Amino acid sequence: MTRRQADLLRAGALAGTLTLAACGGPAGAENGPGESPGETTRVINVQVVEVAPRPFVEDLRLTGTVEAFRDVTVSAEESGVVRELMVDKGSAVAAGQPILRIDDRVLAPQVEQARAQAALARETWERRKRLWEEDKVGSELAYLEARYGAEQAAANLAALEERLARTVVRAPIEGLVDDRMVEVGSMVSPGTPLVRVVDVDPVKVTAGVPERYATDIRAGANVRVSFDVIQGSDFEGTIRYVGAAVNPRNRTFPVELTIPNPGRAIKPEMVANVSVVRRSLEDVLVVPQEAVVRISEGYAVFVVRQEGGREVAEARPVQLGASQANQVVVTSGLQPGDRLVVVGQAQVAHGDYVRVLEDR
Repeated sequence: MTRRQADLLRAGALAGTLTLAACGGPAGAENGPGESPGETTRVINVQVVEVAPRPFVEDLRLTGTVEAFRDVTVSAEESGVVRELMVDKGSAVAAGQPILRIDDRVLAPQVEQARAQAALARETWERRKRLWEEDKVGSELAYLEARYGAEQAAANLAALEERLARTVVRAPIEGLVDDRMVEVGSMVSPGTPLVRVVDVDPVKVTAGVPERYATDIRAGANVRVSFDVIQGSDFEGTIRYVGAAVNPRNRTFPVELTIPNPGRAIKPEMVANVSVVRRSLEDVLVVPQEAVVRISEGYAVFVVRQEGGREVAEARPVQLGASQANQVVVTSGLQPGDRLVVVGQAQVAHGDYVRVLEDR
């Protein structure tokens, strides 16, 4: 660039500066009240809310999984062929209700034989007892043999009667028959799974709690549970169990809670939204989180105060406490009655004149 070109550029810049000064300032600036047209002041439109103490509840949000309150797979205790199915899948059963029958044509005669042997042994014992104790007839050894023979026959009969009773398989709990693994004619042996019975009223919800909240969660605490797939769902429950150890893989400890399920709309393996009350605070100052701005030293808010008959924005450094959803507790920096800027805080600076459009 030549010297002449540089002089022309400096001259053009000086002319632009003089023109801007003659026009009274930058375009878009507003004149404040009582100011001459030649004087300009920045006035920002804001909305405010008056700060007042109120209660605040901080919830801990968790994601849990639904489990049946009780889930039992009933297995065979005797060998044999399934002769009768007494309930269908999906049927409700009571505790102790028969659900299927295994062939008892081998065990039933054995029970009758054992019953006859027990009766004979008992009669023999009673006769020998009278002869020995009253008439001193016979030997003590025969007396003892008759006694223990009667007891042995009675025990054998009791065992066979119990085995015969187990050929009728009964529901161990109240619930629903969720699955059936055998059909009529199936051959089963002890341990063969037969049916699955689940109790889903109430249901259990298990969730993992981050270890940093270990001191905040206690058994017996009330919780709220909702489900995305059930519209309008909001269930109340209680924490029944809090794990004693932290899982080293995800640094959480388990909690288990129960909620009622009278209509059986909640099903095992559903995803649950769990809300646990972490702490409750009384008479604290709560502000919207968007009203808080980040500064180099921490956080600040803007309040509106009167100065010389005009409304001015004042920056207040604040200390924050618990937060929940879009609300946060201010532990210092605000006083009850302060008019907090909740709309326009991103445009104002400390000392700016403001115009309050609406008190929210």
